[in-house]
Amino acid sequence: MEPILEVRGLNAYYTDDQPLFRRKQQHRQVLHDVSFHIDRGEILGLVGESGCGKTTLCRTLLGLLRDYQGEIIHHTERPQMVFQDPYSSLNPAHTIGWILEEPLRMQGKLNAQQRKAAVLDMLDRIGLGAEYAGRKPHELSGGQRQRVSIACAVITRPGLVIADEPVSALDVTIQAQILQLLVQLQKDFQLSYLFISHDLNVVYQLCHRVLVMKGGVIVEQNTVDELFAHPQHPYTRQLLAAAE
Repeated sequence: MEPILEVRGLNAYYTDDQPLFRRKQQHRQVLHDVSFHIDRGEILGLVGESGCGKTTLCRTLLGLLRDYQGEIIHHTERPQMVFQDPYSSLNPAHTIGWILEEPLRMQGKLNAQQRKAAVLDMLDRIGLGAEYAGRKPHELSGGQRQRVSIACAVITRPGLVIADEPVSALDVTIQAQILQLLVQLQKDFQLSYLFISHDLNVVYQLCHRVLVMKGGVIVEQNTVDELFAHPQHPYTRQLLAAAE
């Protein structure tokens, strides 16, 4: 398999810029010697409790956190992001058509006519249709907004998409539809995903391999089938027991 992303010995840090009641800034290590890869066309799950370092890893991979050591090797352009809350990630002042076209404008590869055609094609792919181009985010349901958020991430054909709890804010019926959409877009555009979730049942359905993170450390990584059937680390066994 050909890797689309390689991470080697990643250590990442946060600095407290406003150390109230402290004389010195606090330089805190969040990620500890994290190494993994994502292959082209693979869906890699990332699981772990809140505060374990998942968000820090995302920020570092996206280039938003620069205080790190180790190697991050992108074999494509930088990944795009799908957030947990689609409403906060969509500009409420603009129409859905404008929002979807903006990544293409920034990419600068298509002319105006080509961008409009790409937007209409994407609206069709995500199951909304051309009539939604003129609507604004507040006119859409939560599931529809998440469809638009996913479309924004994949419309430039980025290769790798980081999906941070993309279905956790949706009800179960809509969750299934969004997961089906992610799988379909992966096939259509040959995408890879880093899929972050606290729901191990969703991870089992969707992912090929899984990373388990605790305290900023990858404590276990394996194929989905092997990890669920034969968990090696006590923390993994604890997560699986809680999911049952």
